[in-house]
Amino acid sequence: MKPNIIFYFSDQQRWDTLTPEIMPNLWQLSEEGTRFTNSFTCQPVCGPARACLQSGKYATQCECYWNGVPLKEEEKTLADYFNENGYDTAYIGKWHLASDRIPKVGRHYEKTAVPKELQGGYKYWRAADVLEFTSHGYDGYVFDEDGNKIDFTGYRADAINEFAVEYINNRTQEDSPFFMFISQLEPHHQNDRGHFEGFKETIDDFKDYPIPDDLSFLKGNYKKEYADYLSAINRLDYNVGKLVDVLKEKGLYENTVIIYTSDHGCHFKTRNLEYKRSCHESATHTPLVIGGGAYKKGNVDDRLVSLIDLPPTMLQFADIYVPSTFSGISLLEQIEKGTERENVFIQISESQVGRAIRTKKYKYSVRALKSGFLGKNSKLYFEDYLYDLDNDPNERLNLVNDKNFKEIRKKLAEQLSAEMEKAWELKPKIRPALFKRKK
Repeated sequence: MKPNIIFYFSDQQRWDTLTPEIMPNLWQLSEEGTRFTNSFTCQPVCGPARACLQSGKYATQCECYWNGVPLKEEEKTLADYFNENGYDTAYIGKWHLASDRIPKVGRHYEKTAVPKELQGGYKYWRAADVLEFTSHGYDGYVFDEDGNKIDFTGYRADAINEFAVEYINNRTQEDSPFFMFISQLEPHHQNDRGHFEGFKETIDDFKDYPIPDDLSFLKGNYKKEYADYLSAINRLDYNVGKLVDVLKEKGLYENTVIIYTSDHGCHFKTRNLEYKRSCHESATHTPLVIGGGAYKKGNVDDRLVSLIDLPPTMLQFADIYVPSTFSGISLLEQIEKGTERENVFIQISESQVGRAIRTKKYKYSVRALKSGFLGKNSKLYFEDYLYDLDNDPNERLNLVNDKNFKEIRKKLAEQLSAEMEKAWELKPKIRPALFKRKK
């Protein structure tokens, strides 16, 4: 019998928030399954990361290279593959793949229902295209698959999880297997208020929680925002635990795989003027747990993992053929064959036209001399950052201008160029850095 698959997706969650204190339920799930300690996004911004997941392709390949580029109707999605193979499919929460960025041009569904043809093929739908426009930390609304508005009250993460519980409660062991994608907005900041909105009852529990080392030496807004941020993540964990309990009550847990991760991390305005869109660990390093009754491993895995590896992993769990158009490598295949990535390739948009790779030891990035809002790629890039992560895990010292690392930069540039070509980009020219950066 094919397993049920639940993909539980948070928004803007740092890797180091996965602890027994902040996320006890997810930690327990990871103790029974696998906790991947070196998981990284392939695009540190919301819409493009989601497009990569739904299409299995890099952002420039599926053309969703910044927020506000709709996923093409003809793009085959995860739901399409699961639907074709006997699965029931459900999408809950933030979609972010239907509206155009430019005002008064193209299609806009920020506060209205996403048409069925733009719902990615999912059968059950409780979602909003831009959830932060239809809700706040408390109260808001989503839409069903027929465009009916559904209001909710209470904490947003609770409400989104409750739609998932509703879906589960209407199922039995005898039903067809299901693939459910739960896309929470937490702990993402509330855009129109410029503030993270934690669960009110627990914010004070985290007011004295230690600030991560990689933030503490930089200027940012973490002192003001970190307690709310952790409170929101802690509430996500509560909801993961609630969902697991419902699965067990319904007799569905033992045949279910649960995958938990985030679209990108958060650097709290330390590396640029907002929270993401940079190559740094704080923006790119994410939590990743695979667990559930159908995946009991009980181990920790330090292999490099890219977000782009998760679409083929999900298909392989369901014994669905992975198409050659997918850019990632299934984790199940890597584990079975004893192989692992040499690096993770990262495309950075909006703040820049940038590219980066993350190896076990180094972080290396380049950027083009053009606006990240005016182009998706370039023929010419300049070196931007180099970090020796073994000796500098908090990325304090940029070595991009250090002559002692010239040969290392050359080798990393060759690796980066190869990854760009695999992602259908032109072989780039990479030149030495034009400017000296302090951080």
